[in-house]
Amino acid sequence: MATATAVPSTPVLADLLPRAAGRLGSQARELALVAGGAALTGLAAQLSVNVPGSPVPVTGQTFAALLVGTALGTRRGIASLGLYLLAGMAGLPWFAAGSSGWAMPSLGYVIGFVLAAGLTGALARRGADRSPLRTAGAMVLGNLAIYAVGVPYLAVSLHVPLARAADLGLYPYLVGDGLKALVAVGALPLAWKLLRRG
Repeated sequence: MATATAVPSTPVLADLLPRAAGRLGSQARELALVAGGAALTGLAAQLSVNVPGSPVPVTGQTFAALLVGTALGTRRGIASLGLYLLAGMAGLPWFAAGSSGWAMPSLGYVIGFVLAAGLTGALARRGADRSPLRTAGAMVLGNLAIYAVGVPYLAVSLHVPLARAADLGLYPYLVGDGLKALVAVGALPLAWKLLRRG
């Protein structure tokens, strides 16, 4: 009878931060990481530029969500972007350009951030943020996860065909997403290299 082999789990960047003493300190550290990731995403969302003819702005929150997932790992990444989503839906004005609520056509992208953070966090646990090529793959898959939720949600919200939603909420953003991925490809492996030297 074959036995299943466990997939090795490697540290993520957040695991290298100093650990607090005691159970209470450890829990406070975890909460701070989760809240900090949500706050970073909310801050990046304020870098917002409207795209003519589309209800989906260009923002820094996609890049932040992918970095948060990669740096925090699966569990913390999902918790962090889940907090970002739920607090924004509840009225905290930290979605794009200080918006909040749930009645917006672009909410599907924010839901997709939670999925993407979990995915990139899982990939980082397997060392995907250690080399430029593997980091690029993780960023591409993370972006695909966001669009896989965001574009159909946009189609349903606007009552338009999926192809039209892709015209409005996918194709105009691919070049920008590629540039953001290039930044991550340079930054994440470099961070690991510096940490190894330290």
